[in-house]
Amino acid sequence: MDAMDRLTELLSRLNPRLVAHIEKHLRKLPAVRAKIEQDTGDLMQTLERELKPYRDELPSTRVIPAEGLPPDTVLESMAALQTRETDGWKDGYVSGAVYHGDTAHIDFLNQVYALHSQTNPLHADVWPSISKYEAEIVAMTAGMLGGAKAGEEICGTLSSGGTESIMLAMKTYRDRARAERGIRRPEMVVPVTAHAAFDKAAQYFNIKMVRIPVDRNYRAEIRAAAKAITRRTVVVVGSAPSFPHGMVDPIAELSELARRRGVGFHTDACLGGFVLPWATDLGYPVPPFDFRLPGVTSISADTHKYGYAAKGTSVILYRGPELRRYQYFTITDWPGGLYFSPSFAGSRPGALSAACWAAMVRIGQAGYRDASRRILETADFIKTAIRAIPELFILGDPLWVIAFGSRTLDIYRVMDAMSHRGWSLNGLHRPNCVHLCVTLRHTQPGVKERFVEDLRAAVAEVKKAPEAEGGMAPVYGMAATLPLRGVVSNILKAYMDVLYKT
Repeated sequence: MDAMDRLTELLSRLNPRLVAHIEKHLRKLPAVRAKIEQDTGDLMQTLERELKPYRDELPSTRVIPAEGLPPDTVLESMAALQTRETDGWKDGYVSGAVYHGDTAHIDFLNQVYALHSQTNPLHADVWPSISKYEAEIVAMTAGMLGGAKAGEEICGTLSSGGTESIMLAMKTYRDRARAERGIRRPEMVVPVTAHAAFDKAAQYFNIKMVRIPVDRNYRAEIRAAAKAITRRTVVVVGSAPSFPHGMVDPIAELSELARRRGVGFHTDACLGGFVLPWATDLGYPVPPFDFRLPGVTSISADTHKYGYAAKGTSVILYRGPELRRYQYFTITDWPGGLYFSPSFAGSRPGALSAACWAAMVRIGQAGYRDASRRILETADFIKTAIRAIPELFILGDPLWVIAFGSRTLDIYRVMDAMSHRGWSLNGLHRPNCVHLCVTLRHTQPGVKERFVEDLRAAVAEVKKAPEAEGGMAPVYGMAATLPLRGVVSNILKAYMDVLYKT
């Protein structure tokens, strides 16, 4: 019996009126599918033009040159492209992405990188300096995140970024639960606003994702978390803050709930780990989120965001070395000898670890506190201005990651209008909104005023022509409303295919 026969048999068992309703919609499927395919094709053509702007003006190198090019030729070509791509983020037009960006700071990190360009932490005997830097990065981060008041040893490792830190932590909880509790079908309790890296970990490590809703302020619901925890739960997650709306989940309540149930708790502070401690010092209302809470057993914090290190480093911290050991990989009977690594990678760029250490000791506590003050003051100015625009509203009560939507306008068309003015903002779903992640680039003179002026103009433009065609608004609108999520997934895969086209 094929699929159609099974469907026919199923329909024969249903109410005739319901059968007629289903058949009516089934007849529409070919037309719907054709429309989706047409829209997807048009979308990919648009994306390919935007993602490959150099295709028509620069040659593509598809094979290794028979003779190597002169160094000056290579450098001149690459410098030309780099210059074209710098102005937008340098002038503060980009949400997040570049968190420091000062020329002197970049030059300093580049000098450190050059000194250590050949180092590899995999060979700790050859480059013990890198092990020193990494151990001290972990110790400094732990101290900043309540490690001194935790009453237990807070330890950890470096990773390549927030996604790897999160995935390492989820793998660690899975393996501990398997070894100590015999759990073979692990589950993790995660707010719907948690970073997509948790979904990635669930997929890679075969952990069931149990999602819990957020409240009207976009913070995880505590009652829902309590109901979601089962004997298979290996970890509960909270964000500090969440990427979409910049809200800090009720970490104190969630972590205590997890502690009482004998479950690990992970604070995802990838975005806020190097801001929230200093915001607390400055008197901003920051709920507790770190190792001062006894239920918090791990924290991820990105040094390459507001730690102002070069891209490619993050820290994952654990409450005690016993938990951290479940992260490690070792093999003792390989013909190539004894092999071990603390994270997913084998070889790693030690220069990034050195640059991270250098950034932290150069900036110091006073520097981080001042940077956070400037960011939070800039965010306060922007939030006040957005609230004064009748057509817009801010989601929740964020500190510096500002998500805003509209009840009367297509917010994605507002985003398009901002794009035409040079701004690169983040489009979000569920609910439809846009966010600006404020960085030091936005604290430069005149940037916050320019953002507000352009946002007012963008809103006025969309009010005048709400049905204008073109731009990315239809893309976000389709992704937000299309019920067939597999179709959206295929679009994203096609997008990644485009990235690797020459």
